[in-house]
Parts: sequence; structure tokens; C-alpha cells
Amino acid sequence: MFWPDGHTLQNGKLVIEHVLGQGGFGITYKAIHRGFNAPVVIKTPNAHLRKDPEYPKYVKRFIREAQTLAKLEQNPHPNIVRVKDLFEEGDAHCLVMEFIDGTTLSDYVQQRGPLSEAEALRYIRPIADALVRVHGVGLVHRDVTPRNIMLRDNGQPVLIDFGISGEIVPQAMSSKMFGSRDFAPYEQLIKGDRNPTVDIYTLAASLYYLITGQLPQDCLSRKVDDEPLIAPKDLVSVSQPINDAILTGMELLPKNRPASMAAFLGLLSPAPAPVPEKIYHYEIITLNQQGEIAQRQKGQNRGILETTLGLNLEMVVIPAGAFLMGSPENEAERDSDESPQHRVTLPEFLMSRTAITQAQWRIVAQLPQVMRSLEPDPAHFKGNNNPVEQVSWEDCIEFCLRLNQATGQPYRLPSEAEWEYACRAGTTTPYHFGPTLSPQVANYHGNYNYGQGKKGEYREKTISVGSLNAPNAWGLHDMHGNVYEWCLDDWHDSYEGAPTDGRAWIKNDNHSQSNMDWLKDLLNKESITKLLRGGSWDYYPRFCRCAYRNNYPRDVKDNYLGFRVVAPRTA
Repeated sequence: MFWPDGHTLQNGKLVIEHVLGQGGFGITYKAIHRGFNAPVVIKTPNAHLRKDPEYPKYVKRFIREAQTLAKLEQNPHPNIVRVKDLFEEGDAHCLVMEFIDGTTLSDYVQQRGPLSEAEALRYIRPIADALVRVHGVGLVHRDVTPRNIMLRDNGQPVLIDFGISGEIVPQAMSSKMFGSRDFAPYEQLIKGDRNPTVDIYTLAASLYYLITGQLPQDCLSRKVDDEPLIAPKDLVSVSQPINDAILTGMELLPKNRPASMAAFLGLLSPAPAPVPEKIYHYEIITLNQQGEIAQRQKGQNRGILETTLGLNLEMVVIPAGAFLMGSPENEAERDSDESPQHRVTLPEFLMSRTAITQAQWRIVAQLPQVMRSLEPDPAHFKGNNNPVEQVSWEDCIEFCLRLNQATGQPYRLPSEAEWEYACRAGTTTPYHFGPTLSPQVANYHGNYNYGQGKKGEYREKTISVGSLNAPNAWGLHDMHGNVYEWCLDDWHDSYEGAPTDGRAWIKNDNHSQSNMDWLKDLLNKESITKLLRGGSWDYYPRFCRCAYRNNYPRDVKDNYLGFRVVAPRTA
């Protein structure tokens, strides 16, 4: 059965536009879903194979693997084409998938020429991560070639055409090779092998093509004619770890390849070279009861400068230690949710010296999407060095995911405990400055005072990060005021049952809190209220205390909501 243009399915709900492609077993159509007025892709087995005596077995395989693929919809991966429906039309079984409006990586390389190592990895790493998920549900793609990786308009790579037809081998086709000769491994091409190591070889060959602009020596030439595989570094400039990862992934014998797609992904994400430490020098200010500067002393701390993509992100070392989290019962204007005070012990970690700026946000927002889109310039109060605001908790997680992908470092939002510990920097007073606050050292609603402090300037907007030159003892700027800062934690009405090791307090969470998969899982959780710390330019000084806790739904955006990032200490 061949459906002509304009043919309708599902009582007119779907209208065939034209054929996209046809393989040995399946045929693929572009159609319009009238209910959504949106294009979709429909794949169905070829009718001309129905005379094959084993055709019912092939259809059964088609249905089973389509259903398995649909399991991915329970926890969708942003780099895997979305499955929309599976239905029967007459005696035809149809799989409906998302239509990706973009260009294939194959066409992209043909138009642009060889890609830089960094750009090629921006496309291949997410696909490797997607294949970890695919293999986890028992599927093997078997055709992870550049023509089956689409680039959306925003640069996000998406794996399409899941080779369901390629998994089925009709007798009428038994003399044919399985897979693309230029990219497939020997065991697949000759025997139709379906093991996950097939995808490792194919993806490695695809990366070879992206970086060199040339097709690799095919497996038959290498196996039969003993033709050597030219190393990518002999053709173009490529780092030794990525060169070696490609060659290992393309080993002729499956046993010599990485044992899993996760292991291959690890080879594509080598540990970055150690970043040289910096020493930051600054002045630490202490206020008296009236909010006047009582003491100035010299301070210094170690840190690193993240220069990837021109970010110039300053990260300082927060030393390991313990503190009493929350406020004592005699602290003025405290809230009950700041109780009970409890001892928390934390390992050493890194925290950005300031809130993320608008300039830094724009750099990361231009990177390929991981889970969700980002506004390129969301802030209300414009200024390259002003903190970015009008960003939701969800936006901040996406920012961290993109930053992780670009740098290879596990950046994330701080836990609430990390934030308060870093803010206090060894102090126990309401503010790290001392018993009160002054507009001379912090940006908040200066028409109000705290304790015996005096009223002062109310700026009514954000200001450039660090511009008041009043960091705490560990060199962190603007921990009181300017913008509220998102934390990882779910909101809890008190500290009863709170973690004591510095981890984020998240309901039903038993995962490692230092990897991209965990951050992705957090985004996939149902919407929940999240923590904010530090007060803002528009809030009274009581809301800027070290112990004060605030909360908003995770999708809320406003001109006083920003964030800073942390990372584990690895050197």
C-alpha cells in the first residue's frame, strides 16, 4: 500500500503531504496533524513485503519495538525524537513521530566543511547521552549516522529514524548488507548484529566525519583488504584524547571497543586540564550596631577563573567546615522557618564570587539547548555587569546544564546549606558585616533599617555586581541584597529532618548531586516550590539576613530573582 499526497488517515485527523523516504522494510511520510495544525512523521512497514511468509513476525517486531521506543516518553530525552502515537489503519501499523524542522548533520557538514572539535562534540556528546537512555530500554539504533541526526534551528541535535525497520530482516532482503557501509561495523554489515557496540562504532565514525570532513575507511576495506584507518589527527587538528576515543570506538573487534555507550561518552568528555589558581585580595568590612564601618581588614582567598567561551567566571574556594544553620531564637525579626538551628558539616567547594551577570548569561544562552529554551536577554535592569534577573529556577538549571556541557565541569545551583555557610563565612551575626546593614555596603530597600542601623539610599534597581566593594571574609560579593538567589532545595516549613551534610534537601531524591543526569531529572520532576536566599534591591533589610528563607514556584520570573553557581572542588 502506498499512500498518495492528500490521503487522509484516522478519519481525517492526519493528511499525508509526501513521502520522506523509503527503506527495505519501512516507508516514511510527512503528514499534517489537523488537530494541532502541525507536521508529523508517519512510519509504516512496506506493503510489498506482505508476501514474505515471515511478514507477521516482522510486523510483531515493529509493534514491539515501537512500544519500547514509546517508553522513552515517560521520561523524554531532549535529543531523541518524540513519539506521538501508534495506531492501525486498515491492515497497516503506523508509528507517528515528531517532525524536526532543521537540517541533518550530513547536510550541515557538506555546506560548512569540517567542524572544529569543540563544535562537533557539542553535537555528538548529547547524542551519546541519548543513546545511553535508548540502550537502557533495550533498543539499539543501528544507524547513528550524520543523516539521522537533525539540528534544530537553535543548534540542538536530535536523533531521528530509530532504525526500527533496520531491526527486521525479511528473507527477500537477506542478501543485502545491513546499515550504511561508510559508518557501520563489520559485524552489523555482514551479520545484522544488534548489540549496543554497533552504535558505538557508528557514532565514532560519525564524529570522525564531522571533524575531518571525510568518510572513514569502511569496515570491509579494513577487514578484507587490510586497509588501515587513517587517524583523525593525521588529517586535521584534533586533541589526542578525542583522536584516541574515535579510534577506540571504531575498533574492528567489538570486544576492543568501550564496553558501553556510557563508557564511550566518558571518553568524549575527558577531564579538563587543571585550571591555574588565582589569589584574590580584598578588604573585609565590619559594621557596628549603628551601621557605621567599625573595622577594615585585609582578606584573601584562592580561586579559579573559568575562561571558556569568554565567560570570565570567578570561582572562589569555600573551605570545608561546620556551622550552625538557621537563626538563634533571640535574633530580631526572625521567622519560625529558620528553626531549629542545627549543625551542618560541608566539604570544600567552589562558589562564584558574584551573581551571574547579564554578559555571562548571554554567552551561555547562545549554546545549544539541553532541556529547555532560554531568553537571550531577560533582565529588566540592563547592564552587562549587572546581575541577570527575571530568570526562573528552571532557567537556572538549564543554564547550568549548558555550562556543564561547554566546560566539562559540573556547575549547579548551591544547596541552601552551602549558600548560608558561604554567606556567613565564619560569622554568627545576622549579616556577615555584623549586627546590622547599611546601603553603603549592600543594595536593598534603604528606606528601612534593621536593629539600631540607620536608613539610607534606596537605589530602586540592581547595580553592577561587586561594585560596592564589600565582600565577605571568603571574597563573595552581594550576598545581602541586589538579587535574591535561587537554591536547589525544595521548600520546607522548618529544618526538622534537614540534611546535615550540606546536600540539597529534595523530596524523594537519592541521586548523586553532581552530574548532568541528576539536574535533568530535577527538571523532569513535577513543579514544586524552591528556595531563595539573600534578599534583593527591593526588599527590607530583615529579608537580607544570612538566615532568612524565601520561596517561590520554580517557574516564577521577576526583576529581583537571580542566581550564582557552585562546583565541587576537584583540584
